[in-house]
Amino acid sequence: MHRNLPQNKEALLKSYTTRLKEDVKSMLENFEEIIKLAKGDNESQLNRMTQIEQDTFEMQVRAANIVRAGESLMKLVSDIKQYLILNDFPSVNEAITQNSKLFRTKQQECDQKLMSLKDDIAADLYDLEDEYFTSIYK
Repeated sequence: MHRNLPQNKEALLKSYTTRLKEDVKSMLENFEEIIKLAKGDNESQLNRMTQIEQDTFEMQVRAANIVRAGESLMKLVSDIKQYLILNDFPSVNEAITQNSKLFRTKQQECDQKLMSLKDDIAADLYDLEDEYFTSIYK
């Protein structure tokens, strides 16, 4: 599977996969049972009102189980995001390298513009000095 990963990362990824499968399975099973209960075709020896109350309670419990599994999945997504943010050093390094290249390029562009501006100002200053020193109004 992931041969280049250290043992603890491998175990962590396996636990994430297990959590995902268990939560999805729980949601599916509870949903299927709610659908079966909603059909109401189960024969029992209980009085009809008692059976309705029992089915209602079971649906509430199963709905709560679906919600719990959904919250567990949201926690899993959060854990995976946190793991990725804290442990994805290659992509962090790549982003730093790209930003560094971008900023070096911007720095070179700014340096070129400043040098061009310096040359223009020096030429204008030379012209102004020449005009000043050759002027009859000084």
